[in-house]
Amino acid sequence: MNWFIQNIMLVLGTIGALLPIVNPFSTIALVMTIMNGMSEQERVVQVRRACIYSFCILTAFLVAGGVIMNFFGISIPGLRVAGGMIVSYLGFRMLFPDSVAMSQQEQMEVTSKTDMSFTPLAMPSLSGPGSIAVVIGMSASAQENGHVVVSHVMIALGIAVVAVISYVVLRAATGLSKKLGITGMNAMAKIMGFLLVCIGVQFMINGVLDVVRLVRAGAG
Repeated sequence: MNWFIQNIMLVLGTIGALLPIVNPFSTIALVMTIMNGMSEQERVVQVRRACIYSFCILTAFLVAGGVIMNFFGISIPGLRVAGGMIVSYLGFRMLFPDSVAMSQQEQMEVTSKTDMSFTPLAMPSLSGPGSIAVVIGMSASAQENGHVVVSHVMIALGIAVVAVISYVVLRAATGLSKKLGITGMNAMAKIMGFLLVCIGVQFMINGVLDVVRLVRAGAG
């Protein structure tokens, strides 16, 4: 029973860590902008592909996370501190957004594309540096667990749930943007930003505590 509860908590922990970073609500404005000339059916196809691509990208980093860390000699505490800094930075940007809009060249490049599902929707909107850092950190933590394969499957399941939630939110982008309005969208972004800052700071605290434990173990 404890094993079952641990796996459920791992899935829920993955959802709780990833969802504020992925933040599909912040992608609604992008979907409405770059898919303005598309029909509702074409928009749904693009959103579905973007969520599938996002799941594949994050799952690939989950599987290869340990290999990447070993290849570059990155420790788990170092990854947690660096990942926490990235996540906190993204949170601060959501709390205090930059007023500079997308450049004219970027707008022309985006609007001229026929398939926008992989970029900019899947990457970097849904699976950017922050979510990738979190997934790699989870992969490293799963390596410490006795049930590595099961832990990876549970984390992948959590990623899949986040992808499904993103699909539901983005598919309803038109209705949500009308109901929430600019004020509601900004409020949602700030709430998600605050959660991101809290998650990032906690990542850094965990990393620093790991370093302290290593120092104490070495001194002992």
